[in-house]
Amino acid sequence: MARLIKTEKEVEGRYEETWVVVEEDVLDQWPAGPLTVVGQAVERKDGLERARGEAPYTADLKLPGMLHAAVLRSPHARANVKRLDLEPARRSLGVRAVVGPGDVHVLTDEPRYPGQPVAAVAADTFRQAREAVKLIEVEWEELEPLLDPDEAVARGELVEEPRRFERGDLERGLAKADVVVEAEYRTQTLLHNCMETHQSICRWHGDRKLDVFISTQFIWGVRERLADQLGLDPDDVRVVCEFMGGGFGSKNGPGDYTYIGAELAKRTGRPVKCALTRREESLATGNRNATIQRLVAGAKADGTLTALGGEYVNAVGWSGFSPMTGGPMQYLYACDNVRVVEHGARLNAPPNAAFRAPGFVEGTFGLECLLDELAARLDLDPLELRRRNHLDADPEGRSYSSKNLMECYRLAEEHWARRDTVRARSEGSWQRGVGLASQVWFGGGGPPSYAWVRVGADGRAVVVTAMQDIGTGTRTAMAQIAAEELGLPLDRVEVALGDSARGPYASISAGSSTLPSMGPAVRSAAADAARQILELAAQRFDKEQRVLSLKDEHVVASDGGSWPLGSVCELLGDGQVLGKGARGPNPTGMRVLTFGVQVAEVAVDVETGEVRVERVAAIHDVGRIVNPLGARSQVEGGIVQAIGHTLSEERLLDPETGTVLTQTLDAYRMPTIADVPEIVAEFVDVPDQHLTNLGSKGLGEPPIIPTAAAIANAIRDATGADVRSLPVTREELLRALREARERVGAVPA
Repeated sequence: MARLIKTEKEVEGRYEETWVVVEEDVLDQWPAGPLTVVGQAVERKDGLERARGEAPYTADLKLPGMLHAAVLRSPHARANVKRLDLEPARRSLGVRAVVGPGDVHVLTDEPRYPGQPVAAVAADTFRQAREAVKLIEVEWEELEPLLDPDEAVARGELVEEPRRFERGDLERGLAKADVVVEAEYRTQTLLHNCMETHQSICRWHGDRKLDVFISTQFIWGVRERLADQLGLDPDDVRVVCEFMGGGFGSKNGPGDYTYIGAELAKRTGRPVKCALTRREESLATGNRNATIQRLVAGAKADGTLTALGGEYVNAVGWSGFSPMTGGPMQYLYACDNVRVVEHGARLNAPPNAAFRAPGFVEGTFGLECLLDELAARLDLDPLELRRRNHLDADPEGRSYSSKNLMECYRLAEEHWARRDTVRARSEGSWQRGVGLASQVWFGGGGPPSYAWVRVGADGRAVVVTAMQDIGTGTRTAMAQIAAEELGLPLDRVEVALGDSARGPYASISAGSSTLPSMGPAVRSAAADAARQILELAAQRFDKEQRVLSLKDEHVVASDGGSWPLGSVCELLGDGQVLGKGARGPNPTGMRVLTFGVQVAEVAVDVETGEVRVERVAAIHDVGRIVNPLGARSQVEGGIVQAIGHTLSEERLLDPETGTVLTQTLDAYRMPTIADVPEIVAEFVDVPDQHLTNLGSKGLGEPPIIPTAAAIANAIRDATGADVRSLPVTREELLRALREARERVGAVPA
C-alpha cells in the first residue's frame, strides 16, 4: 500500500524536508555480519564486460547520422566580445549548424572565466567542427580579472552570503585554555580528471521528445533540468547512462555541452555528440576549489578542547557553491566553544563543482594538522588527544543513528603502535614517521528511490531501476541484496539500470548516497517478489504461507518439506512476478554520519624534499558492508586519489591574466602506480540499527577525507616540519624544513 510520508533528505550535508510516496513493507534488518551473499567478497558482475571493452560507454556510441560539436571557449578570464562573426564557420566544410550568444542560454558574449562557452559548431566530423571553430572571427575586449580570494571577500564579491556557525563563546574558551595554537592552512585547486570526458549525445523525435545519452551521476536530475530549461514535459526527455567512466561529483548535471548539443540537434534534425577534449576538462567541468583557512584551537593541559575557531575562504570561481569547509570543526570533536565563518569568493576563474566530500577534505586537512600541533605543545599522544575529545552526542541536540569512532580508534591502535619501528628505519637523509587523522562525513542518503524486481518462469530475477553505476560497483551490490532476500545465488540475479524510460526513479550518485538510498528499495522490492512467490507455493503445496521461506533456490517449510524454486516459478508460464519497493524515511531526529581514522607512514628525504607514502591503514565505520571486496576497492581508490591531491596535483593560473596553465596531464601531475603504497582497509561492519532495512551508509567519500592530514602529520612526525599548504611539493617541504630549523635549531638527523 502506498503511503505519503514527510522525511529529511541529505546530500553532501545539505538537508531538506520533503514529502515522498513509498510502498515500503517494514522489514527487520538482517543479522550483523556476513550472510549467504550479502557480506561476501564478490567480483563485479560487469567486471569482464568492462575489462574486455564490451561495456557501452557514452564515448563509444555512434548513432546513425550523428554529427559532432565543437565549442569556442573564451581564452580570457574576463572579457567582452566586441565583434563576433560566425559566417566563416558556417561556410566551412561539413558544417551543418552554428550557434552563438542568444541561441543557447549557456553561450555568452561576456565571458567571466577562461573556458566559458561563446559559440559552437556541429559538423559531420569532430575534426571539421574543430576547424570551423578556428574560423570564427572574434574581437575581444580584455578586462582586468579578479583572482585573489581575500580581495574578493574584502570587496564583497561572493557567490552567496557568508555562513556562520557558533556555539558557546570562542573568546571565553580561548581565555580558559592553557595552550592556544593558531595557524593558517591553504589547499589548492584540484581537477576531477575523469577517464571518460564530459559528453552527451542529443537526439530529437520531432520537436517535443528528446533522447539524451550522457555520462552522468544523476539520470533523473539531468532529465528534470533539461525539461525545465527546454520547456518540455519530463516524460518527453529520456536520459540513458548504462556505463560511465568516472565523475567524482563533476557530472551531477547536464553541463553546457548538453544544452549546446540539444540546440544543434534541433536545428539539424540529426543526433549531435558534444564531447569535451582533455584540455576542456581542465577548464569547464568544475574543480575542488582552493581554500584559505585561518584556524585557532585552545585546550586545557589535560588535552580537553576549550575552543575551536575557523575563518574559511573558499575560492569558488565565477559560480558554483561555497562548500562546508568548516564542517569537520563543527561535527568532529567535543568542544563547547566553536565559531566557524565561511566565505565563498567569486573570482574570474572556472566555477567549482562537487568533488568527493567537498569542503570536508580541505577542512579536515586544516583541523587535523592543527590538532597534531596542539598535541605536540601539550606533549600528548595525538591518538589520545582525539580520544579525550570524542563527541558522544551531536552538539545540535540530535542523537546519532550510530557511531563507532571509538572502535575505529581501537582498531587503529596496532597500526599506530608501529611508530617506533617505522622511525627506527630512518637512515641518512631519509627520515620516517607516522601520522593519523580522523574523519567525519554524511552518507546516510534518503528517499525517494524506487526499484522493481522481476522474476520469471525460469526462476531468474532482474532488478530494474533507473539508477546509475558510476564505477563504484553499485550494480553488483544491488544484485547481492536481491539475491540474499530471494535465496538465489548471485549468478541468478541481473540488474537493469541506466535508462529513465525503463525503470523507476533513483537517487543521485553523490554524497556517498547511492547504496544507502537504493539498497533498501531493492531489498524491499525483492521482499515483495519473495512474498508473492511464497503465496504461490502455499497454494501449490497446501501450506500456510507463514511457515515458508526462500533459501538456496528452494522453498523451505519450517514444519518440514523443501521444493525447488524452479518448480514454483514454472507455474507462472508466460507470466511474471513483479515486486515493487521504495526507500523508507531516515530516522526522525537523528544525525546520520560516517566516521573513521587513517594512519599513514611516510619516508622523507630532508635534503631533496621528496616524500614517499609507504603505507596507509584505513579504518571506517559505514554501517553494514555489502561487498567487502568492493568496499576495499573504494578505500584504495580514495586513498590513491588523495595521495595525488596531497603531493602533486594542482591547477595553476597565470597570476596576471587568469589563464589556466595546467591543461594537459603532463602538466597536471596525477599519481601513478609507482606512487601507490601498501593500503590496509578495515571496517567496523556494524549495521546502523536505525537506518533503513539495510543499515548501510555510503563509502564513496570517507576514504579520501583524512588522507592528506594523516600524511602531513606523518611528515611532521618524521621531520618536525609543519606542513600547512597543499600540495606538499619538494619546494613546499624544503620551505617547511627551513622553518623547522629556525624554530628548533636543527632538523633531526
